[in-house]
Amino acid sequence: MSKIIKALIPVRSGSKRVQNKNIRPFADSNLLEIKIKQLQRLKNLDGIVVNSNDDTMLDIARNLGVEAVKRDEYYAGDNVTNEMYKNIAENCPCDIIMYTNVTSPLISDETIEKCIEMYKNKDDSFDSINTANLVKEFLWLDGKPINYDPNNTPRSQDLPNITALNFAINLIDRDNLIKRMHYIGAKPYLYIVDDVEAIDIDNMIDFEFAEFMYKKLRMGK
Repeated sequence: MSKIIKALIPVRSGSKRVQNKNIRPFADSNLLEIKIKQLQRLKNLDGIVVNSNDDTMLDIARNLGVEAVKRDEYYAGDNVTNEMYKNIAENCPCDIIMYTNVTSPLISDETIEKCIEMYKNKDDSFDSINTANLVKEFLWLDGKPINYDPNNTPRSQDLPNITALNFAINLIDRDNLIKRMHYIGAKPYLYIVDDVEAIDIDNMIDFEFAEFMYKKLRMGK
């Protein structure tokens, strides 16, 4: 019997750096609606669950025909991150969870489908797939360089392949997510995406740049 895989979209009210970022106008729509409609295009998902403490966001989910789960306010606070992961997984009945954020509107359908197929056919060498991107920058910490020698400065493309998680797509067995209270496994496979797909909206500059790129790519298609 094949395992049931569902996309889990966590959204909540109370965003501070970009007010109402999940549902504020974005490219003639909003980030939540765009993410739901993208996932609905995919053929290898068995369901989509929107988990939120916000009734407006839940109504958007219901109106688009996907599952809506009301989150207790306790699990929507700023200081209960790991407990929140466990709670929303417990309220998402399936075998495999694809945890995906609306703040990554530029991740492509093709990348998502490849990640899903890769996870379905995985072996014991990894227990989660998490999208990441290369960071080719000259990094310093506490007044010291951490990824290059200033006395022998390399080209930026020759810097070490340091990767940064961007949280666009995260696949993990539901039971493992509940056990670890996180969507990163003990042996994660970091699936590298390019800088455009990696864009994650964290502040207003990110929001405006992501909207610009989203419109540009949509017009190109």
